[in-house]
Amino acid sequence: MDIRGLSAIQKYATSKPAIDPSEDYTATTAAKNVMADFATTLAQGEQTAKAAMIGDADPHALVTALAQTELVVETAVTVRNKVVEAYQEILRMPV
Repeated sequence: MDIRGLSAIQKYATSKPAIDPSEDYTATTAAKNVMADFATTLAQGEQTAKAAMIGDADPHALVTALAQTELVVETAVTVRNKVVEAYQEILRMPV
């Protein structure tokens, strides 16, 4: 039996879960959690801003919520830019 063939089969078996679109794949779960945290942070910032407008929240809480929201939005924009940049790099690859 060819050792290289056996090695290729083993590598395929170990890499198959990474390309198999199953529900238990951790990257999908992690992406869902990140998006949920993003939405939660934006909602909390919005609630704090509304409370500050009607006088129910202190200014320190408003500044903290706005800083967290700004950080989350900047992170999302940076990730989006990296994805677009990677896509454009793939398009520039010779076939």
